[in-house]
Amino acid sequence: MAASFPPLGRSAADLISINKRFSSSCIPLDRLLGGGLPSGHVLELSGPPGTAKEILATKFASSAVSVNDQVLFVDMQNMASPATLHPELRSKNLNLVDASLELVYYLTVFTLPDLLIISPQSSLESSQIRLVILNSIWFPFQTAPGLTMSRRATLLVRVKQVLAKLCSSLDIAVVTTTQLATKFLNPDGTPTSFDSGSRAVLVPLLGKSVLAYNYLPPHRTYRVLIVPETRTSGFDLFVNFTSQFKELYIFSEFCAYFRAQIMIVRTSPSKSHMKW
Repeated sequence: MAASFPPLGRSAADLISINKRFSSSCIPLDRLLGGGLPSGHVLELSGPPGTAKEILATKFASSAVSVNDQVLFVDMQNMASPATLHPELRSKNLNLVDASLELVYYLTVFTLPDLLIISPQSSLESSQIRLVILNSIWFPFQTAPGLTMSRRATLLVRVKQVLAKLCSSLDIAVVTTTQLATKFLNPDGTPTSFDSGSRAVLVPLLGKSVLAYNYLPPHRTYRVLIVPETRTSGFDLFVNFTSQFKELYIFSEFCAYFRAQIMIVRTSPSKSHMKW
């Protein structure tokens, strides 16, 4: 078979960036990602409340800082602060020095207008930031007063456009964290309450199903779910929910450190490309 060479006219920095991957320090997750999160791609980490989404996001940040890449950490639910983020980064990488911690820029965003300000037209375009973390990206959508379904859909499309631009034009890697919520259903599949429901499923807080792209750019996104494996785990709930989609495939590995299943959701049975 003929050898494959990179296209001519690319700088050395561009060629290095093509092969750059950020590690989660979680071997099962890195394996499912083919060695880590590649630059120019989006990773969505989702799971029920209390799962290790923020911890994994911080580990990606530590990986970037360890090679002197700048990180923009955007917190949207007041779940992290510089006072807690820096010790967490240092605990993940004992070799980090104070100068390296300055590579992480921290920003709080609690409203949708503020979220949409973070775009390729902002200071990101002229910065050296190589990784953007959008922690609790679902929160501004849940708390916005009077947000109609049509307006919500429009805003999700705008977020998708911003993420696509960050990836395709600036070759920035993006990690988002979001939650899965429990939804109770009647036997016929219609929604109901906890008291009268016959079964429960887990659904994303952004969008109606795990099959919807919603705010995620196609062909550049990895969708990963973290489901604790306990007697009251949502693992069975999630499998119950996804089993209704014949075109949906799940590749899963168990992470002993978090005592959780790490799952990549796919629309293809092939393991060679784990992206949507």
